[in-house]
Amino acid sequence: MDYVLSCCSTADLTAEHFKERDISYVCFHFNIDGKDYPDDLGISYPFKDFYAAMAKGAMTKTSQVSVGEYVDYFEPILKEGKDILHLTLSSGISGTLNSATIARDQLRDKYPDRKLYVVDSLAASAGYGLVMNKLADLRDSGMSIDELYEWVIEHRLECQHWFFVSDLTYLVRGGRVSKAAGIIGGALKICPLLNVDYQGRLIVRSKLRGINAAMKAQVAKMEELAENGLDYDGDCYISNSDCYDEARAVADLIESKFHNLKGKVKIVSIGTTIGSHTGPGTVALFFWGGKRVD
Repeated sequence: MDYVLSCCSTADLTAEHFKERDISYVCFHFNIDGKDYPDDLGISYPFKDFYAAMAKGAMTKTSQVSVGEYVDYFEPILKEGKDILHLTLSSGISGTLNSATIARDQLRDKYPDRKLYVVDSLAASAGYGLVMNKLADLRDSGMSIDELYEWVIEHRLECQHWFFVSDLTYLVRGGRVSKAAGIIGGALKICPLLNVDYQGRLIVRSKLRGINAAMKAQVAKMEELAENGLDYDGDCYISNSDCYDEARAVADLIESKFHNLKGKVKIVSIGTTIGSHTGPGTVALFFWGGKRVD
């Protein structure tokens, strides 16, 4: 193709998957106990080690891709004579859209004959990855960069995100749950069910007692919102932060109810950027459905 499909590492698919689908990516960064690493899909710092360190109390911080890094990432592609469609992590979660937009503007005069589209995915983790995978399908079907840009603007809000958190520590630390509510919720084994809203923000939708209830609520949301209901025939992704057994249990529930899925449910790890804010014990479900309107 005469263009490159691109995203950030926070789409949380594997390096092998991105290579197989010919999707380019640029890495966020994280810091754990004072040492900096690239968020490079678990290559520099294996996910198992990362979440084990968090469980032992390690402090983490994250940083987005800078303007200069975006320029250094985009420019060789443009210099090669290719256009770029780049989707960023949701602007409701990160300011990386602004950095990518500034980089685009800086490069526009230097490469006036090239197209560089920067799009807010309004998505996160493997939901963001689900969008990228769909775009790769459409690209491979022969869609032009302009057509693909128009498609993603029209359809990005149809990517549904529903996830629960079994350890409230990190929601409290990030200010999404009050300290008092975190103490009470922890004692009662409350698992908040959250989604990503139409503005790409993380919103607590309900508070459930126990992991089993949260799992069933996730699957109920898919039954309610998936395109064509139980006849849904698209991709379904689940990402998790060091709780594969719970993710597998949700996948089993889905596969027992949705018999027309496009293959099996794909289970991946939540990366170090998103995981720094959710902590261990998060299971996130992604599928195509109706547009997010609230």
